[in-house]
Amino acid sequence: MIEATLAHGDEAKKQKMTSEPEVGTDTKDREDALLDEIAMRHKKVLIRRTGVIHGTLPWHDFRNATTWRRAVQIIFVLINAYIATAFYFWVRHFETNAAGAPPIRPEGVEGWLPIAGLMNLKYALTTGVMPEVHAPAMLLLAAFLLTALLLKKSFCSWLCPVGTLSEALWRTGKRVFKRSLYPPRWLDIPLRSLKYLLMAAFLYVVMAMPAAGIEAFMMTPYGLIADVKMLNFFRFIGITALITIAVLMLLSVVIPNFWCRYLCPYGALLGLLSLLSPTKIRRDPDACIDCGKCAKACPARLPVDVNRQIRSAECTACMSCVTSCPAQDALQLALPPKKIVAANGDTAQIVQRWRRRKLSGAMVAAMLALIVGGIIIGAYATGHWQTPVPDQVYRQLIPKAQMLGHP
Repeated sequence: MIEATLAHGDEAKKQKMTSEPEVGTDTKDREDALLDEIAMRHKKVLIRRTGVIHGTLPWHDFRNATTWRRAVQIIFVLINAYIATAFYFWVRHFETNAAGAPPIRPEGVEGWLPIAGLMNLKYALTTGVMPEVHAPAMLLLAAFLLTALLLKKSFCSWLCPVGTLSEALWRTGKRVFKRSLYPPRWLDIPLRSLKYLLMAAFLYVVMAMPAAGIEAFMMTPYGLIADVKMLNFFRFIGITALITIAVLMLLSVVIPNFWCRYLCPYGALLGLLSLLSPTKIRRDPDACIDCGKCAKACPARLPVDVNRQIRSAECTACMSCVTSCPAQDALQLALPPKKIVAANGDTAQIVQRWRRRKLSGAMVAAMLALIVGGIIIGAYATGHWQTPVPDQVYRQLIPKAQMLGHP
């Protein structure tokens, strides 16, 4: 009789939660009541993350990974804006044949020369000799490849200015149109293959070049001022290129990360390397309440809510899924967990399982700064950061850069 009464009471409570999720205690809002209902439906205990409000961490919370990522994105965009401005005035000094010493050349501009970096990387690995021309391009490429090996494809969502612009475009489009568009699966998969085809084409061309050919190319007039040619592409952009860029930007407004997802060969290479990364987005089924918020938050539309770990090359470690998760230790960017047995609701054991395994947003930001900054500082210390091309050579080549064709 007592068991029947208790069962009837539980059923009545469950019906009440289903029909009136907005009704609750003074400390619960509709979102919290809905999460409790989902946990009850799946017969799980919801252990809320400390500081969670409306099912997620507020932006000003120190543990909010999205806030750290936004900060890193802003800093990197500002750094690139400075590099672009400084490089423009450096080029103009030689174009106008100005008197006196030229401004300091920002070597970081070579981060925008991934093909030169890839060529020099092959040259260095083949010969064991550091290239003289565009060495910073190789060193920055190596830094970004290392981030993929350690922190998934975090370069794309944390550092890349193009990725930052792409994200800003689709988030703006979602706010304006209240939704984003996604191609159907039968079209999405072939489209994603395009970036791997482009990557394969670039790798084939570079890998086919012998080390002597790479060295000779770098010493040609075109090779010496490849960075200037890159700047001039945008300064004197043609109508076809301008229309192409405009179309890509418009598509990015309605389709999240269109360029990054379908066409970027750089991201394709980083994505393949990221498959070797020991850190992955990992879900703990014993802490998860199966609310599905993580999958909805993922811009790559990965099935975060059903897999124990995300192995996909499309994962950029943006940690949007982690930030959206309301349950303690249910989702994290982490190393493999400790082999500790725990059950749903066993908070102590679940916490111990992930102790010293998961990475916070602050840790990811610090590791990115350490990897990229460390390689740059090391290059400065060893004298490999500055390109040893005399100013006299630049005075001869830069004014006629538009007339120099690819050898």
